[in-house]
Amino acid sequence: MAEVKPEDMVHHQPMDQLQGFEYCIDSNPSWGEGIALGFQHYILSLGTAVMIPTLLVPLMGGNDDDKAKVVQTLLFVTGIKTLLQTLFGTRLPTIMGGSYAYVVPILSIIRDPSFTQIADGHTRFLQTMRAIQGSLIVSSSIQIILGYSQLWAICSRFFSPLGMVPVVALVGLGLFERGFPVVGKCVEISLPMLILFVALSQYLKHVNIHHVPVLERFSLLMCIALVWVYAHILTASGAYKHTALVTQINCRTDRANLISSSQWISIPYPLQWGAPTFSADHAFGMMAAVMVSLIETTGAFKAAARLASATPPPAYVLSRGIGWQGIGTLLDGLFGTGTGSTVSVENVGLLGSTRVGSRRVIQISAGFMIFFSILGKFGALFASIPFTIFAAIYCVMFGIVAAVGLSFMQFTNMNSMRSLFIIGVSLFLGLSIPEYFSRYSTSSQQGPAHTKAGWFNDYINTIFSSPPTVALFVAVLLDNTLDVRDAARDRGMPWWARFRTFRGDSRNEEFYTLPFNLNRFFPPT
Repeated sequence: MAEVKPEDMVHHQPMDQLQGFEYCIDSNPSWGEGIALGFQHYILSLGTAVMIPTLLVPLMGGNDDDKAKVVQTLLFVTGIKTLLQTLFGTRLPTIMGGSYAYVVPILSIIRDPSFTQIADGHTRFLQTMRAIQGSLIVSSSIQIILGYSQLWAICSRFFSPLGMVPVVALVGLGLFERGFPVVGKCVEISLPMLILFVALSQYLKHVNIHHVPVLERFSLLMCIALVWVYAHILTASGAYKHTALVTQINCRTDRANLISSSQWISIPYPLQWGAPTFSADHAFGMMAAVMVSLIETTGAFKAAARLASATPPPAYVLSRGIGWQGIGTLLDGLFGTGTGSTVSVENVGLLGSTRVGSRRVIQISAGFMIFFSILGKFGALFASIPFTIFAAIYCVMFGIVAAVGLSFMQFTNMNSMRSLFIIGVSLFLGLSIPEYFSRYSTSSQQGPAHTKAGWFNDYINTIFSSPPTVALFVAVLLDNTLDVRDAARDRGMPWWARFRTFRGDSRNEEFYTLPFNLNRFFPPT
């Protein structure tokens, strides 16, 4: 076999922006395409917006009417938070939705004896919701202080490309339980959805109509519409009439009870559930979820920047975004969404699937959220899509985000044993430790930390149940203590250095400058 000459070898140089995107962060498709793409992002965000209230509201004692109102409120506030973040925060095309990180401390509040002894279900729901609101309002101060004081910017200066590989990767990989394990609950609906979506968005992506790659760009809408109709036909024909209750919940299109429970027109407003109540134990437990969502959001911001063909967000911009996330969590507490705020990972993945990273598209999506949350019946129609359909899409979207995290390895020396050790250990522990906490909680109905101090239990169980958070602790600790002086280039710091400050790269001003000439009053650093 002839020896390959060095000049014949193909070298792929590291690139700080992904190539091949039709529209980047500050370029916009036509208004028609933008509206269709925005509606697509809105549909995708419904999965989490419906699933979190569906999980928590019945445990709080709420009925279908309460669940419908919480879903409506969560979507309404998500639209507001998204507009604030895309206008004044990082300005990245990210949807600020509900977070599963808050489930552990919220479940702790729900199980508080002072609430469980309330006999009337609706009264117990209101009292529990007010306690959740109070703890969210207090704990939101953590993100507000860390963000606007620029303390998180100082912390982020210790993050290298090497340290961010496992963190960003596990933002996607850490959500594996919401992928195929949920697909398997209704294979006859979700598996065709997965196969059809991959076929249209990838294998047939070059099919154009009027020079627009419609299958690549709008395959999610097409697939959801087709599979939703197929699922409704199965439901109407009685295919699930004699199946187990679990199968009916996951497969039928008429089990959500959102349409009948929603009002035609209703505008969510602050303190609609009553005056929040405050407890130190509840607030301290919720602060752990705030820290977890802060770390997960940081990883999602970095993934969104690459999928929007932007430069990595400078430390100042990242901290500014965390401050606005804190404002979003405060709004969650005031309105009563039943959860806190984080970046919607699935919508970040959709940026890569459609190759459209436009900020305007996400802002249009936020408009749909606000509009359809006010028109309750219409919003509930779309929200009644079976969650297993969304789970099929998550298998692709979460995978894209995970791959973006792995793409940071191009800036590091992966021929270094130090790099291999840090990435390997942090990835493994980032998956293994949360899995241990999850299995322990499932089998024992309590977390591994179960002392008499409830707030301490919530703190430990929440922190170590988050794969990106565990990965950040392990990777950043090892990366900043293990042979640091001799490994600056291996860590990728020379490449990252110019993106640490706002004025370090001329492109930062193009992507992250505040609108309405507000930088005059808030000069970046």
